Amino acid sequence: MAGAFAPPVALRHLRRDSVLKAVIRKVGPCTLEVAVRDPYEALVRAITHQQVHGRAAEAILGRFIALYPGHDFPPPAQVLLTPVEAMRGCGLSGNKVAAIRDIAEKAVGGLVPTTEVAARLSDEALIERLVAIRGVGRWTVEMFLIFTLGRPDVLPVDDFGVREGWRVSAGLEAQPKPKDLAVIGEAWAPWRSVAAWYLWRAADAAKLKPKVPKAASPRSARKSAPGT
Repeated sequence: MAGAFAPPVALRHLRRDSVLKAVIRKVGPCTLEVAVRDPYEALVRAITHQQVHGRAAEAILGRFIALYPGHDFPPPAQVLLTPVEAMRGCGLSGNKVAAIRDIAEKAVGGLVPTTEVAARLSDEALIERLVAIRGVGRWTVEMFLIFTLGRPDVLPVDDFGVREGWRVSAGLEAQPKPKDLAVIGEAWAPWRSVAAWYLWRAADAAKLKPKVPKAASPRSARKSAPGT
């Protein structure tokens, strides 16, 4: 929910870091929102969106959901009864079909927890549990922790945008290595999800910033000037 991630105490804490203080000043209030979904649905949606543009992924997901009239989202038991060809016909790749079927199987078997069970598990316990599913890596679970469960202290150090946000904000030539950013981020606990959100915004802003061409040297300018 908007604002839930960044109460005043969170921003006061993160402003102790001079780099984040500047980012927070530029970006403004944290508007990170949580999409309340059960873990099974959240993981299926995440797989559908992997390596596909958002609008295209939503179209594929819409066709997949349409295979199950009368349900807001495909029930895992029915997914397991669906022919692979029908799922492929929605635009899902073979690997994604296999991953979604594995998620459904693990949901039926209880490995994918209910919302109530997930709420009782720690971040690391959920990561360890869910990465056993085909197609689900640590990054996918971290996104689930932040954007579905609303966990406030997750720092996805393997995420390109988070590392790029720190690079541009700290004025570095190269992105920090994940292990180095993890050490830096220890000081941001227990609000590392909020820090990650601000670093994503910093990386987005850097993409939009126009590049300033390097000034030509006087000698090269004379060579390129008309009539010389």
